[in-house]
Amino acid sequence: MTPLTALSPIDGRYASKADSLRPYLSEFGLIKARVTVEIRWLQSLADNSAIGELAAFDDQTNAFLNAIVDDFSEADAQAIKDIEATTNHDVKAVEYFIKDRFRDKQRGQAALEDSLEFIHFACTSEDINNLSYALMLKDSREIVVAKMQQVTDSIVNLAITHADQPMLSRTHGQTASPTTLGKEMANVAYRLARQIKQINQVELLGKINGAVGNYNAHFSAYPDVDWQTHAEQFINERLELTFNPYTTQIEPHDYIAELFDAVKRFNTILIDFNRDIWQYISLGYFKQRLKDGEVGSSTMPHKVNPIDFENSEGNLGVANAMLAHLGEKLPISRMQRDLSDSTVLRNIGVGLAQSMIAFDACLKGVGKLELNAQRLNDDLNNAQEVLAEPIQTVMRRYRVENPYEKLKALTRGNAMTREAMLTFVESDELSAVSDADKARLRDMTPATYIGNATEQALTIKDWIAKL
Repeated sequence: MTPLTALSPIDGRYASKADSLRPYLSEFGLIKARVTVEIRWLQSLADNSAIGELAAFDDQTNAFLNAIVDDFSEADAQAIKDIEATTNHDVKAVEYFIKDRFRDKQRGQAALEDSLEFIHFACTSEDINNLSYALMLKDSREIVVAKMQQVTDSIVNLAITHADQPMLSRTHGQTASPTTLGKEMANVAYRLARQIKQINQVELLGKINGAVGNYNAHFSAYPDVDWQTHAEQFINERLELTFNPYTTQIEPHDYIAELFDAVKRFNTILIDFNRDIWQYISLGYFKQRLKDGEVGSSTMPHKVNPIDFENSEGNLGVANAMLAHLGEKLPISRMQRDLSDSTVLRNIGVGLAQSMIAFDACLKGVGKLELNAQRLNDDLNNAQEVLAEPIQTVMRRYRVENPYEKLKALTRGNAMTREAMLTFVESDELSAVSDADKARLRDMTPATYIGNATEQALTIKDWIAKL
């Protein structure tokens, strides 16, 4: 297979965008995680003095075991796949691989000769699998969140850079009270930062309690061992995950749904951002830096299309479709266990990889943006009607009757000019308004009627830091 023959663009056109996730969310990543769990479980058993038949491992033996995990290679993964071709069972193949390593006279350890049957001790396959997927998500979450942070930081920079650039708002697509470009970017950055916080706070759960969650096999062999405490310490301390005390044969995957729902929300916010930037480019608020040799249209030479934001939007949609299915399907399992989650879990990398592709496209697009301040300023100058709001609000302060209705009659459906607005301010309609406030209204322009938008944009980092 080459990028040209790959069925999925993740492994084809966009392969390089997903490379950082491959060590963790690929088949290799799953196999390595399984080996990690099996080795760490064996080490935890050896450290439990109540399990008399398995002596504690010395430093040399632990170093050998650690090396199986730390030095795990694609050749090792292929060896496990070769064993699986005979066993037709992926987890059993991992057990046999580790046993073969222990028997290897050149690499084996004499201290491990009596420990072969404690590999995969009292475990069902799902004990290994659920912890493996949790480890995979722990490592890959760090990579995904780091890219999310880059996207958020790039939008924070837009907010601060353009904090005081006034911009005409459009609510319902119509001219509305002015804001600043930076404040609108700050709105997005804060939303994204909240989702990053929630993504990081999702507990990655695990269990290692046997075929139906009751430690049946464990107690059959060692009835006096506190297996629940042992499992809790193993999961919390050795694997640095969070122990789930109540499960059936499977860990119910609720946390995966929680995690992917939070990723979906981040993605949805970014879709919103992509569409707004697309519209701002269409309005001429932004230009896009040109790159020699690039073609915008196959027939219209003048075009510079906002393709990066369109690419990001499209890939985010695909990502969210996969993440939504995983979140809806995985928490459901018939009675104590059905196998429908097994094949679905193999797709956890798809939604995250598509998200990463989208994040990179968005970052590329943001990097091309150039402000067209003249276009924003022209729009503001041609929208004098937005000053109807501050004028009628000041009139309310002075208890002038029906100020809203008076400004409505003046502005709605009429082409407003600055002269018309100034004439109204000087009219008898505002006779009750103080000279100081009338002077303030006369000096006000759409470009200065921005409230505290500039301050909000400039303090975005402070507000994010409070999350």
